[in-house]
Amino acid sequence: MALQLKDKDAYQRMNYLYQAAHCVLSQNPENVELARFYCFTQKTIARRLVLRQDPSVKRTLCKKCCSLLIPGVTATTRQRRKNSKTRFTVLRCLSCGQSKTLLNDPNHCLWVDRPEALMEQQKQPDQGPSNKKQTKGKKPDGPVSSKPSAAKSDAKSTAST
Repeated sequence: MALQLKDKDAYQRMNYLYQAAHCVLSQNPENVELARFYCFTQKTIARRLVLRQDPSVKRTLCKKCCSLLIPGVTATTRQRRKNSKTRFTVLRCLSCGQSKTLLNDPNHCLWVDRPEALMEQQKQPDQGPSNKKQTKGKKPDGPVSSKPSAAKSDAKSTAST
């Protein structure tokens, strides 16, 4: 069963704008303003409709000027180390100078990519009413105990005699 998206048209439009920004920069790297407009429009749609963007998309957008960060074209990329184990990738926007530091750990897995993040695999609570609510408000069908039926049979036997 396929997962139904709430705003499928909005996601398709955001995807189109992201691809258009990439195409504009690949054809003419000096046309940064048009690509920035596309990315700004994409970010505005996501903010207005309260939609979550994929982390891989968010990593390639500058938070300050909404430029598309492509290494060598609109951004510089550097590898940094804090200690012998921790590595970082530093992306620096060439338009505004904003830096973005990303963890560069091969064993790191995003929460979005983990199996428990998928809605399909999470256990859904029962949709029907629970047994506690049924017994509280409504009387169950059929005899609850044998005493009332015994009382009815005693009343029938005394009436017939």
